Amino acid sequence: MYSTTPTVNDILVPETLQKKRAAAEKASEKAVELRRKRKQDQRKKRVDTFKRAATYIKEYRQREREEIRLKRQARQAGNFYVPAETQVVFVIRTKGIMKIPPKPRKVLQLLRLLQINNGVFIRLNKSSKNMLKLVEPYVTYGVANVKSIRELIYKRGYGRINGQRIPLTDNAVIEQSLGTHGIVCIEDLVHEIATCGLKFKEVSAFLWPFKLSNPTGGWSGKKTMHFVEGGDSGNREDFINRLIRQMN
Repeated sequence: MYSTTPTVNDILVPETLQKKRAAAEKASEKAVELRRKRKQDQRKKRVDTFKRAATYIKEYRQREREEIRLKRQARQAGNFYVPAETQVVFVIRTKGIMKIPPKPRKVLQLLRLLQINNGVFIRLNKSSKNMLKLVEPYVTYGVANVKSIRELIYKRGYGRINGQRIPLTDNAVIEQSLGTHGIVCIEDLVHEIATCGLKFKEVSAFLWPFKLSNPTGGWSGKKTMHFVEGGDSGNREDFINRLIRQMN
């Protein structure tokens, strides 16, 4: 049996100090338990992120194989394969503020293209197509592939949190803002943009406009001329991916 008789040390140590020590020990045990739980949660989130990424990669590959299959099938039948209409384009501002009429300038503000070399992802619909027509001499755009989308977000991605520009260095930043929409990691952002998912609007609003560098070798010097005429503006279709790599 343990003795209930107070020891010499207990008698010498004031009661307030004993209480402080007991509280400190309890807080230390609680902190250790919280750290252990946090590590378990982080490990679980990493596993979940890897699983999500693997699922998305499988989906992208299946889509590529289906495109190839349909092209071969059309070629064998002597027909032409017409891919589905593009749903998302990446738009880059190519011109500064000088000599831009008020209406196109306002449209550029609505598209969040406030500075030269700013880029944003835009979902194509009737209104956005009309807006692109108005600002076509001052922007260039096209269909970004999954590789370009991933490189942009990983290298140049920033999120809008409480009006501040926060770098996407941790998935916790994404989960804090978009966790209620089921988006908890960078691969979720890439997937929503690449597939024009149901939460594209929320993802687009969360992502700060990309600030790109001047393209390697510079612009052609004919920024108001269309791309097909040897200039820089207008629809580049798949060639936008080459420009993204030069500016990223």
